[in-house]
Amino acid sequence: MKRAHSLLLLLLICCAVAADAAATGPAPPPEFTHTRPSEWLNSDPLTLASLKGKVVLVEFWAFECVNCLNSRAWIDSLIRDKGDKGLVVISVHTPELDAEKSPGGVRKAVEKLGMHNPVMIDGDGSYWKALHAQYWPTFYLIGRDGLLYGSVPGEMHSGDQRAQKVETALDQLLAASKP
Repeated sequence: MKRAHSLLLLLLICCAVAADAAATGPAPPPEFTHTRPSEWLNSDPLTLASLKGKVVLVEFWAFECVNCLNSRAWIDSLIRDKGDKGLVVISVHTPELDAEKSPGGVRKAVEKLGMHNPVMIDGDGSYWKALHAQYWPTFYLIGRDGLLYGSVPGEMHSGDQRAQKVETALDQLLAASKP
């Protein structure tokens, strides 16, 4: 695990990972800030404790964000290719524009996009703030041990060099033994 940890840190640094995660190493992420069933789509409300033993990719997105929509095929491929290996993708919808603040609009977008993974509606931006997100989309990697290994901002496409680096990091986290 020590070697995988070192490789992950190096890989995440190369992917423009948040400076604090690279400097201090993996740390516990903040708990999800929304706990009501009405704030979750495709899932009951989740907690980080309920996800321990899984590798979690948290995706911050907004339904009017072109870069987020362009990344959707990559996200879907991760779910399809790595879901049965223990990857859980949680899409956190944090509105960028006023038109994206309606929970009904989020529900329509999730249905239109054919999203089946858990979606947390972060209408007040509290989880966005808790993770110090700055860009749509941004992806956060949480290991089986429940620790946050880093973040990568920006649009992703299958086959891109940046996406391949994230996929390699996910594969390493998935290969780590369960806690």
